[in-house]
Amino acid sequence: MSFVKKLFLFIDSVFEKFTLLSLVALILIVTTQVMTRRLFNFVFFWSEEVTLLLLAWFAFMAIAIGFREYIHLGIDSFTNLFPKSFNRVLDKIISASIFAFGLYLVIQGWDFTVLMMESTLPATKLPSSVTYAAMPLIGVMICGYAILQFFNINTTRHKNIEEGM
Repeated sequence: MSFVKKLFLFIDSVFEKFTLLSLVALILIVTTQVMTRRLFNFVFFWSEEVTLLLLAWFAFMAIAIGFREYIHLGIDSFTNLFPKSFNRVLDKIISASIFAFGLYLVIQGWDFTVLMMESTLPATKLPSSVTYAAMPLIGVMICGYAILQFFNINTTRHKNIEEGM
């Protein structure tokens, strides 16, 4: 069991580092794009396309990390009115719904990724499916987190994340 846990933690760690790396790359490219446009009236031909690609990937990866860390939108003031037994059942329903959403991303994202294989992006000449490949990958991660949460396995990796302001 220890090997399986280490494997999942490694995959999750790589996933999180890739998310952070894409955010840093996004910031650097946009900053460079703005600076070269303002100072030299020049823009790299690929910068807007790569920015949109990174933004799409980062947004989907952030959704998965949000599910992992339990920071998705919830209305605790309403559910706190009910008994704990009701909330435990409600948590199972929520986990099942999150799993269904992840499964939807896997199925529809894969179909769309395959559909877009023939098309290419104009500036980078990458296949258009690169943009949409985030959907099935993130769907798999969301399904994994939902299964773990369904069986009351804590998936949070960062403690003391403040809620609210």
